[in-house]
Amino acid sequence: MDVHVRDLRYFVAVAEELSFTRAANRLHLSQPALSKQIRQLERTLRTSLFDRGRTIGLTASGAALLPHAQQLIVQWDQARRAVTTAASTSDTTLTVGFQTSIGRGLIPAVTARMAQDLPGWRLTFRQIPWADPSVGFDADEVDVAIAWLPLPADDTLSSKVVTVEDRWVALPLGHRLARRKRVPFAELAAEPFVALPASSPALRDFWLAADHRDTPATVAMTAGTADETFEAVAAGHGVALLAAGNAELYQRDDLVFRPVTGLSPSQLAVVWRTGDTREAVHIFTAACCRCA
Repeated sequence: MDVHVRDLRYFVAVAEELSFTRAANRLHLSQPALSKQIRQLERTLRTSLFDRGRTIGLTASGAALLPHAQQLIVQWDQARRAVTTAASTSDTTLTVGFQTSIGRGLIPAVTARMAQDLPGWRLTFRQIPWADPSVGFDADEVDVAIAWLPLPADDTLSSKVVTVEDRWVALPLGHRLARRKRVPFAELAAEPFVALPASSPALRDFWLAADHRDTPATVAMTAGTADETFEAVAAGHGVALLAAGNAELYQRDDLVFRPVTGLSPSQLAVVWRTGDTREAVHIFTAACCRCA
C-alpha cells in the first residue's frame, strides 16, 4: 500500500517535535488520532519509526525516513504549485469540492458573479466523502471547496467563513425528543450518535460536540456521507448533529430536525490552497463571501 503525503506530514511533525502531544496540537488533531495514523504508517512500512519510552525518540528507521519525508513534502508542494500554474494557463474550469449539499442560494449567486467577472469559465462539482478531511485537496480532486470547519490544521489550506449556523439534531420519527421544539444538548449527550469516520478526527469531534461533553460520545456507527448519516438516523441507529441550513436541505418524511441549545455554532467556509494565486480562485472565494 502506498503512503500518502498526509501521513508523511504527520510523521515529520512528530519527528520534529519529539512529542505526540505537541505534534497533535501543531496539526490540530487529537493525540489518539495522530497516534493511530503513525501506527498505520509503521504497519505500512513494516517497521517502528519511534521509540516510545519515557521520552519519544526516532528509531534508526525513523531517522533514515525523516530527511526523505521532509524532501518529499517539499517536492510535492512544489509539484502541486507547478501543476496549478500550468493548468491555469489552459483550463477554464474550477472544480468545487463539497461534503454536504451547498444550498443557501450560494452557487447560483457565485455562478452569476463569475459569469460577469470571468466570461467563459464554468464550475464543476465533486462530492467528497467524510473520510477525506482535506475535502479533495490532498488527492488534487478539487480547486476550491465549500466545507465545514474545522479543517486539518496545516499551512497548505486557507479558508474564509461564509456563514455561521446553529447546530441542530436529526432524530428518527417517534424519538422521545421529537416533540420538543428545542432540545438542550444535555438531554442528547447520552444518546447513541452516528459519527463521521475516524480519519476526519477534528470534524468528527465537532459534530459529536466533543468539547461540550464530560464523557466521550457513544458512537453507534459511522457514516461516510451525509446521505448515509440520515439513513442511519431514520433506521434508529442513533442521532446526528447538523447545521441549521442543512436541516432545511435534507428534509424527509422519516426524520425530525430540531434546534439544539447549549452548543457553539457551526461554520461553513470557502477553502482554497494556500498560495494558489489564480484569478479564478480569487474571484470564486471573494464571490462566496459577498454572496452568502
